[in-house]
Amino acid sequence: MPNSLHTKIAQRQSGILLYGITPPKANNTPEKIAEIAALQIERIAPLGLDGLVLYDIQDEADRTDATRPFPFMATLDPRVYSRDYLAALDMAKVVYRCVGKYSPEQFGADLLAMNDGVSVFVGAASRQQQVSLTVAQAYALRREVNPQLLVGGVAIPERHLVKNDEHLRVAHKVTEGCSFFVTQCVYNVEAAKNFLSDYYYACQQTGTAMVPIIFTITPCGSVKTLEFMQWLGISIPKWLENDLIHSGDILAKSLDVCKGIFAELLQYAGEKGIPVGCNIESVAIRKDEIEASLQLVRDVQQMFVANQA
Repeated sequence: MPNSLHTKIAQRQSGILLYGITPPKANNTPEKIAEIAALQIERIAPLGLDGLVLYDIQDEADRTDATRPFPFMATLDPRVYSRDYLAALDMAKVVYRCVGKYSPEQFGADLLAMNDGVSVFVGAASRQQQVSLTVAQAYALRREVNPQLLVGGVAIPERHLVKNDEHLRVAHKVTEGCSFFVTQCVYNVEAAKNFLSDYYYACQQTGTAMVPIIFTITPCGSVKTLEFMQWLGISIPKWLENDLIHSGDILAKSLDVCKGIFAELLQYAGEKGIPVGCNIESVAIRKDEIEASLQLVRDVQQMFVANQA
């Protein structure tokens, strides 16, 4: 049922399972987009997910001086893709919104059109990025225009390694209206556990109920993809980078790593009663990487079942 995700988030349940994709490139013809959508619906419909994440892509070149490993190409608006091409997919759609791209008027109209949907608000890629709307302004607009809209935020465990304040950012965003969080892709389990630990003890201290933290895991199929993940700011410990590069089968190795990371996080969270979920990200176009992401869905489902036993 489309509303099961709303219920699980409202009840702060563990075990939420999402699958994340990027909409097709904006320069595709409507016929090509429809063809891609049909394939995705066929692939995703049987998975037994709580929801589908649709990313809103922004050029993050302002965030770093390093050269982007893959050229930036604009993608179709995720809300348009969901509404016009994925209507046949009977599950909740979690539509990302890079809020800085929109004027307050545009964003307000957007919020009204989302009705009873689910959205994740994403801020600027860097302090240098020029934006028309801040995340704080976006939260305020949502409270004014469509307070019923279920809204989530982004949590970045890697940022916690440097600033030790990601749990405070999460707590602040909850007061702003966030009901759940989806993390950036996790390849550094220590960073993720440090963040979870601080979040747990802060909530214990303040008597605040914890909201679901949905960890993103992503298969990595090539050294070029690994470089791109690092360019995006994903923290990959040096020993793990070495193991992936020299594994002989980077995709199979990354699958094992992703499973191990999420199993460790699920166990740690379970011991403390922290509601956690999983978002399996599939943003590659290579068939073997797509198949690997589908296998991860099945593996994580088994983990959730075992965790409930």
